[in-house]
Amino acid sequence: MNTKLKAFIALSPVLLLIIVYLSASLLAKDFYLVPVSVAFVIASLYAMFLLKGRSVKERIDIFARGAAQSDVMYMIWIFCLAGVFAASAKAMGAIDATVALTLALVPSQFIPLGIFVATCFISLSIGTSVGTIVALTPVVSAMAPELNLSLPWLLAIVVGGAFFGDNLSFISDTTIAATQTQHCKMSDKFRTNLAIVLPAALVTMLLYIIGNHATPVAAVSMQDIVWIRLLPYLLVIVLALCGMNVLLVLLIGIFSTDLIAFFEGGFSPLDMFVSAGEGLKGMYELILVTLMAAGMMNIIKELGGFDYLIRLLSLRVKGKRAAEAVISLMTVLVNICTANNTIAILTTGSIAREMSLRYGLSPRKVASLMDTSSCFAQGILPYGAQLLMASALAGVSPLAIIPYLYYPMLIGLMLILAIVFRFPKDKVPA
Repeated sequence: MNTKLKAFIALSPVLLLIIVYLSASLLAKDFYLVPVSVAFVIASLYAMFLLKGRSVKERIDIFARGAAQSDVMYMIWIFCLAGVFAASAKAMGAIDATVALTLALVPSQFIPLGIFVATCFISLSIGTSVGTIVALTPVVSAMAPELNLSLPWLLAIVVGGAFFGDNLSFISDTTIAATQTQHCKMSDKFRTNLAIVLPAALVTMLLYIIGNHATPVAAVSMQDIVWIRLLPYLLVIVLALCGMNVLLVLLIGIFSTDLIAFFEGGFSPLDMFVSAGEGLKGMYELILVTLMAAGMMNIIKELGGFDYLIRLLSLRVKGKRAAEAVISLMTVLVNICTANNTIAILTTGSIAREMSLRYGLSPRKVASLMDTSSCFAQGILPYGAQLLMASALAGVSPLAIIPYLYYPMLIGLMLILAIVFRFPKDKVPA
């Protein structure tokens, strides 16, 4: 068989995945009506079919070896605990307390800046852009007419700040996927990633100060702040920044959340189990997709697809700068096709790992580039979950929000600059 044809067949499960998901979503006219897990199941079954000359058991064994890798299982444990922590903290009222604190500290003339800072902090704490948007969109929707500010502009502030945390949070799906696929520590990736996106955040803050035309108000009504409810988020951030293992960080976060809720009198042991169950339910599809992606990628590797792709890219790639550009571009393209930044990272993670080893790239830099490029793409997609959620809650068109998405656009610019000028300078582990 022709080498190119053999390689195309080996890589075709990824192409089938994109075609199935895109075509089904376009037919349904809704990118979130069709579960992406179904597309992964179809592509994975097709991948096993390509293993000619093997028994059914042998094909399943090859798939299972990929899905059962220790780093995949570790990632799934993190997903489970992150889901439990996020749901428990929300049920306990930690999000309400955090929103109240951050907004109470901001004078009305700096409301746009305050909303951005508040959104960044909340998304960094809870690790989900969608959850942050759900929490803050009703707040800014109520503020817009009172302050005589454009609602799409305020919504764009929330969406941009939500992606700050989505990109950097230790409990974010994208951070977990990026660090685990590239075999680097979350704390290392955080420092490298922050060096890339912090300038974008600072410029965005400056734009919100310059462009603010809010009508001064005497006071903004806020709910009373329950300070103790802020503790779990603060613990998670501080302990993770100190380099503690993320599983231990999440366990401490869950324990502190349940302990506070129990002694406040609003959380019974049954409530704890119910909220934990809700958190796990929210992770079911992501866990299934993770297993299917890992198994499918192992079959592609077995068929020689990755080896061919690396050889092909090697003909085009001349040095580390080009390798970083290819990895980022692949992540963006897959994100556009799947409208899911975590899945984009999971799909391209194995290829990125192979390329980073071949060209001597820093794992923390590669993880940062993948995470940032996926957040950039997802942040400006009109059919992405984040823009759809914000527009639905506020009753405006996603297209009305896009022109004001300063932060996602700026991190795209910083991504290009980080590749061209190769910063930050990271040493590759021996």
